[in-house]
Amino acid sequence: MVETGSYSPPVGERFVGARVVVTGGARGIGAAIARGFAAQGASIAVIDRLTDECGAVADELSGVAMICDLADPAATVEAMQVTIERLGGIDVLVNNAGVFRITPLLDISADEWDWIFSINTRAMLLTTQVVARSMIASGRGGKIVNMASMGAKVGAAGQAHYAASKAAVISLTQVSAAELGAHGINVNSICPGYVLTEMGAATRTDEMVSAWSAMSPLGRLAEPSDVANMAMFLASHDADYLTGQAFNVTGGMIMH
Repeated sequence: MVETGSYSPPVGERFVGARVVVTGGARGIGAAIARGFAAQGASIAVIDRLTDECGAVADELSGVAMICDLADPAATVEAMQVTIERLGGIDVLVNNAGVFRITPLLDISADEWDWIFSINTRAMLLTTQVVARSMIASGRGGKIVNMASMGAKVGAAGQAHYAASKAAVISLTQVSAAELGAHGINVNSICPGYVLTEMGAATRTDEMVSAWSAMSPLGRLAEPSDVANMAMFLASHDADYLTGQAFNVTGGMIMH
């Protein structure tokens, strides 16, 4: 029997006693997720390659900063192991780290393809392996939330490697859910639409933002907090019977 619900907090502080790791948590969506969990009582660790930003977020949240280039497999495994030790265990992993690049299909090199997959997908496999072993050993179960993308379901021109890597995240999520459910570990993914963050800022214009906003019945793009709220829901006990799913946070741009 797997012991679940071992970090049940009071209402309004859903994550008191929970130990949460957020990869790519130095800025943007990841930082919003880390702040959201911390505001509801969680102990936070942030893993990122951006030294100053990672340290600043961790200091703000009285959390743990772990500097790591997730494109390096050995460093990724070691960073996750050390982070869990420093937190004294782990209850929630949010695999948020990712990279984005627009390149025409015929111009994508093998190296660029591999770089995208090394961070968006392979690092997620490695962090999940380390975390799942810890959760299984603890007997407490836990929650894993993986960041996919709207592009995983509807790929856009110039995003072949990015869209393929995020589609792989959905498949990895499904298989992880199937294999880890018996241990009380729920694994789900989030598919955000357009979110105005640092990632992609160099490639977008005001005209593009207006066009994207018009695609949503709500008439706006997502704020990082919209994605953070979904991550916290999936990590909460409200989502205890959800696993293996890919949830759209697209403002209705995708409805399936």
